[in-house]
Amino acid sequence: PLCFPLQFLSYLGACDRLLKQGYEEGQVEEAMEMFQYSEKKAAEFLHLLAQFNDMGFQQNEIKEVLLLCGNQRERALEELVMK
Repeated sequence: PLCFPLQFLSYLGACDRLLKQGYEEGQVEEAMEMFQYSEKKAAEFLHLLAQFNDMGFQQNEIKEVLLLCGNQRERALEELVMK
């Protein structure tokens, strides 16, 4: 019974840290769910999403490629350029 509240507090803390880095709330929640609440993987994903978005790629394509490539920047970039 003690586990759930601790996991929830951990999740809230991770979301708060990601929000403070300037990411949008919806994106933070989606990334945390996609990566089974791993703050590290969600942060990598959000960082790459922002980078590729700034390069002019479409957000839905970026998400798809990052998931397929496991957040590997170079591989994801190759995939995006080939689309």
